[in-house]
Amino acid sequence: MSMKMPRVVKTYCPHCGRHTEHEVERVKKKQASELSWGQRRFRRVMAGYRGFPRPKPEGREKPTKKVALRLRCKVCKKCVQPEGFRVKKFVLE
Repeated sequence: MSMKMPRVVKTYCPHCGRHTEHEVERVKKKQASELSWGQRRFRRVMAGYRGFPRPKPEGREKPTKKVALRLRCKVCKKCVQPEGFRVKKFVLE
């Protein structure tokens, strides 16, 4: 099942305090920082002859990935990122 969404939607902007037009864009995953605490700890644990620091995931993978959207207000140019949702295929029109 696919979900189609327009590139421009009219919705509430908490910064303007009223309903305005928003540009919809899909959020891409940014590159993980090597300096973050979790990554430093991971590198330290993986160094040497030790095994993988986390248990293997049990069961199966989820059938869908979450889609994260970013709504950018056309008036004040601020972004709102609502909670992600699961869908098999997502298309911006």
